[in-house]
Amino acid sequence: MNVAPRVPGRLVRVAGLATHVVAEPGPPGATLPPVLLSSGLGGGWFDWKLVLPELAERAPALCFDRPGLGWSEPSPVGPTLAGEADRIRALLTTPGVLGPGAGPIGPAVVVGFSLSGFHVEAFARMYPELVAGLVLIDGSAEPDAPAPPSPEQAERAVALWQKVGELAGRTGLAALGTPLMRALSVRATRVGGSDLADTAEVAAAGASGRVFTAGLLENATYHTLAAQLLELRCERPFPADVPLRVIAAYGLSPVARALPFAGGSLRRGREQWRARQQQLTRMSARGKLIELEDSAHFVPYDRPDAIVEAVAEVWSALV
Repeated sequence: MNVAPRVPGRLVRVAGLATHVVAEPGPPGATLPPVLLSSGLGGGWFDWKLVLPELAERAPALCFDRPGLGWSEPSPVGPTLAGEADRIRALLTTPGVLGPGAGPIGPAVVVGFSLSGFHVEAFARMYPELVAGLVLIDGSAEPDAPAPPSPEQAERAVALWQKVGELAGRTGLAALGTPLMRALSVRATRVGGSDLADTAEVAAAGASGRVFTAGLLENATYHTLAAQLLELRCERPFPADVPLRVIAAYGLSPVARALPFAGGSLRRGREQWRARQQQLTRMSARGKLIELEDSAHFVPYDRPDAIVEAVAEVWSALV
């Protein structure tokens, strides 16, 4: 008999949607700013299983699933940069997110991994009063991006990918494909190899096609969000006095090392990636680049200690 896994956390209504949040209150009397963790493309709460407990030993800490991912309710509209920044704002200003009866979280150290680097940078520019510090973990960086589609084009594209996701759910493709895609993706982006997420949890969350659809939408709108961030940078300054840590990962997964072109092209890619991460670091006068040779892109699994230390540095900079 198959038994559904017990999912940690709870559902909280945030920005009009039931949002899956995993939160730890921190030690009694904690005075350090809380930490909010945001996953990469198609990720979920299980990405932070090695990081969140360590941070929660010193301060309140939480992670969440974006619409349709993990156990969060899907959104009828596709992702936008402003929408994701507003979601982070709502998580920090809605009472009860940390637990029943808890007040609003307020200003926090916000951590963005991969794609969510777009989201947390936009949040810092739009709502600087809620940012105690920022940590970008191998964050997406696109110095150039195509012009975003018109609202009508975007609406048609979202509807198309929603239909594809619904079909995958009805045919059982999503139930089979979501855990497989997750496993392959993590293996391709870790020095350490396999996925650390519970296979039953991933399969249960992906059974309906909801997660599959949300992942398709995040992938399909990636360059649109990149273009929206370039526009936002022209309109809203980055809060220059905010402590910023940028983690850049240069390690190669076994999959990448096995590629026939793993020599010169990957070295050139590393140099380009380093330059982009340096550019992100320069957004703040209190920015620092942290370079990891022993981690591939999935830093939350390869080097969770580096993330915890980066947050600790931000905390120290605030004292």
